Amino acid sequence: MNPQPSAALAGLRVIEMGQLIAGPFAGKTLGDFGAEVIKIEPPGSGDPLRGWRLLKAGTSVWWQVQSRNKRSVAIDLRQPEGQQLARQLIAEADVLIENFRPGTLEGWDMAPEQLHALNPGLVILRVSGYGQSGPYRDLPGFGVVGEAMGGLRHLTAEPGRVPVRVGVSIGDTLAALRERGLIQSLT
Repeated sequence: MNPQPSAALAGLRVIEMGQLIAGPFAGKTLGDFGAEVIKIEPPGSGDPLRGWRLLKAGTSVWWQVQSRNKRSVAIDLRQPEGQQLARQLIAEADVLIENFRPGTLEGWDMAPEQLHALNPGLVILRVSGYGQSGPYRDLPGFGVVGEAMGGLRHLTAEPGRVPVRVGVSIGDTLAALRERGLIQSLT
């Protein structure tokens, strides 16, 4: 028997813009609590996670986990028409999740100030490797890099051998879980 997800966030609409793990993990978690999650994916191949690592029937097992409790829509955010469609969705949303490189939303004329002018109550969750400002903001940030910089990879190493993964994408999922405070503030 499949347990029913908690409906603590029922009635909440989340727009998820991002890919791979950190942003989508945050969206999945909100969906697990009953939020309606609409994932925006690029046309064609969609989120790269769809073809990542272990495949079952042509689809990534990671994708099957990360995309549960979501509806997907293909929108080309690099095109003005796609950006306008995204703004229309965001205007009716409660939460926006994005995990692009800093400056990406701003380059699409979707800076937080612009989105708040469109939707004053919008909560924006921005997940990036090194934050939106600071000396490293423009560097690509992946969980593995954060794990190394934070010392976790040093802890998993054996003398004379290279560090190993802890078995899951812990850096990405921990970054996404900072939205736990978001869940608490929304309930």
